[in-house]
Order: sequence, then structure tokens, then C-alpha cells
Amino acid sequence: MATRRQLAFFPEYAGEINLPRPVNVASVPQRSPFRYPGGKTWLVPTFRRWVAQLKTKPQLLVEPFAGGGIISLTALFENLVNRVVMAELDEEVAAVWEALVQGEAEWLASRILAFPMTREAVEAELRIPPNTGREKAFQTILRNRTLHGGILAEGSRFIRHGENGKGIGSRWYPKTLARRLADIDHFVDRIDFRCDDGLKVIQQFSERQDAIYFIDPPYTAGGKKAGRRLYKYHQLNHEQLFANCQSLAGDFLMTYDEAEEVKSLARQFGFQMSLIPMKNTHHATMKELVIGRNLSWLDELPTIHEPEADYATGEIK
Repeated sequence: MATRRQLAFFPEYAGEINLPRPVNVASVPQRSPFRYPGGKTWLVPTFRRWVAQLKTKPQLLVEPFAGGGIISLTALFENLVNRVVMAELDEEVAAVWEALVQGEAEWLASRILAFPMTREAVEAELRIPPNTGREKAFQTILRNRTLHGGILAEGSRFIRHGENGKGIGSRWYPKTLARRLADIDHFVDRIDFRCDDGLKVIQQFSERQDAIYFIDPPYTAGGKKAGRRLYKYHQLNHEQLFANCQSLAGDFLMTYDEAEEVKSLARQFGFQMSLIPMKNTHHATMKELVIGRNLSWLDELPTIHEPEADYATGEIK
């Protein structure tokens, strides 16, 4: 009988495996103020399991492609590490994290709670050039919550009909967002945020044995169009990323979309890889490629459900 990890290499066994019942990730606390394409809320149970099996508690988590930051936030809120280093190259996303670490959570929450959510109000607000970092941060959150799929890349369009016919405001939950910002504010003294190149940040901490790395590059390998559509910065030297990981003194966990180029790099650098099944909101089974030095702890991992929206409470699940 093949294990789940073997399925990454021997897909012909897939029909013989009796997979455990799926786990609904709605039980995972939602920490991030972002709706983020490629966000990793669904991977939180796997991340917890990875950290739990480490021989010693890591002091530092480095997340070089932070995006919505759910993994770093989970690590802080659940005391899995003492500090986190978050890096993000996208200036708009970075503006939000910079505003938070600079103590602007209360101002942002007040702006969100007071904003009159209409198409006209959103368009009027986004026509105003931001004069301060916190204004840029508010506009980023506003765009992220009103653009289709939360996609901030050029060419993204506003939500038209939205869920349950709520239109442009169907993902605008002011009380929920304000609460999340207030919660993050309690941990900002443990966040080192940098608007910087993730590859460079990995190298800066590479000799620390008490550091771990969660690496989720928001780029699609193999020349696919998805990266250009979803992210402002979609170009990445994938081979250099793998080489950087090989030199790390601490352990790492890396996630990618399933691509032959990525599998070839994993084999080239002697890393293990596994496909983790995940059911999306349309109940279709997706597979995410997880890469690391030793993935034996991944055996018998259940399928994970992507979060969905609870419209009765206004909470993203």
C-alpha cells in the first residue's frame, strides 16, 4: 500500500488509497486583514504539525513572501515562535504591514468602520492620491476587499454581483476587519517587517540555527499566465531560491503549485516533496506541492477544506 507521500511520485496508486475524512479549515482562526490569492489559511494545520515535530522550539520564523501573512500571524498568536520576520516586495501590501508595525492599527480600524461602502464611495476614495503611508494602507485594504478575488494586480476589476447579491460590499466586514487589526496590534513588537526581496531576506538569516522558514513564493513556475494575473511581482529565480534553501542552517517548509519544473528542482537539490490535497469552495480537489528536507511527518495527513464565507456573521471562514 502506498503512503500519501508516495503519491507525489506514483500517481497510479491514487485509486488504491483510502484517504481520511476531510478537515474543514473553518476551525482555523482567521487572523489576516487580507483576502489574498494563494493565501495559506488552509495550510495552517499542516504548518502547526510541522512546527510541533521539530526537536526544539524555534525562536524565529522567517516568511520571505509574506503576502497576507497568515502563517506568521498564526505562529505569533499561538506562541509557536518568539518573533517573525515578514518580507513582501509588493509596495501596496507592504504599506499595510508597515502601517501596522508603526502603530496605525487604531487609525485604520476607525477608517474602516466609518467608511460608507458603496461603489461611488470606493471609486471616489481610490481617485485620491495617498499622502501618507497609512492612507496608502487603507486604500490597499479597500481595494483588496472590493476587487474580484482580492487580486491587486493591474487590470483587476471590482466585484460585480458578489455573494448573495451583496455586490461590491460582499467582502467588506468592517467589524471583523477592525477586530483583526486590533488583535495584530498586540503582537507588533514581535514583528520585523521589510519591504524587500525575499531571496535576500532568506540569505540574511541563513546561518541562524534557531530560525525556521515558511516559503510560499507568489509566483508560478513554468511560464504560466497565472503569476502575471495575480501578482505585481511574479518573476523569480526559482533555482536560486532552492539553492538558498539548501544553505539554511535552520529547517524550512516550502509550498508551490504542482509543476514539473519545481519537481525537477526538488530532485536536483535532494529535497523531499509531497502533494497535499485540498478541497476548494466549489468542492473540487486541488493539490499543493509541499517541499522540505524531511516530510515523513506528513504521512496520513487529511484533506483540507479551503475556507468559505459565513454570511450570517460576516466572518470569512
